Amino acid sequence: MGLPQSNGEAAMAHQPIDPDSVVVLEVPNYTHGAVSEGATRWLHLSGQVGVKPDGKTAEGPLAQCQQALANIGALLAAAGMSVADIVHMRIFLLDRADIPALRQARGEFLGTRVVPSTLVLVSGLVDPAWKVEIEVVAAR
Repeated sequence: MGLPQSNGEAAMAHQPIDPDSVVVLEVPNYTHGAVSEGATRWLHLSGQVGVKPDGKTAEGPLAQCQQALANIGALLAAAGMSVADIVHMRIFLLDRADIPALRQARGEFLGTRVVPSTLVLVSGLVDPAWKVEIEVVAAR
């Protein structure tokens, strides 16, 4: 049983919020907040990891980040949504040294889109081979 597809309505607007009274971080594809208006459907994704469709874990931090985001893209599409509908990302990363790989993969995935996000450095994930886990909330 698949998820319902989009009803053909235009994607809702997500307006980034970065007031002058709060320092703007020099992080690509980041905003402190976003106002979403006209939401009729919400999608809350479980954390996605760098596991490929064949069940094998991608090799290395960049490949795992790219695969986790590809999984998110597939789930968004299955719900009739796209990257434009993402309203928040929460990222759990094992190694601070992998932040550049994460930013590269995130930039490739989001393009020019800015998204409120939280990055948390953690001591471990469920599978010791996993280096990243990414949760997304989307609205359309």
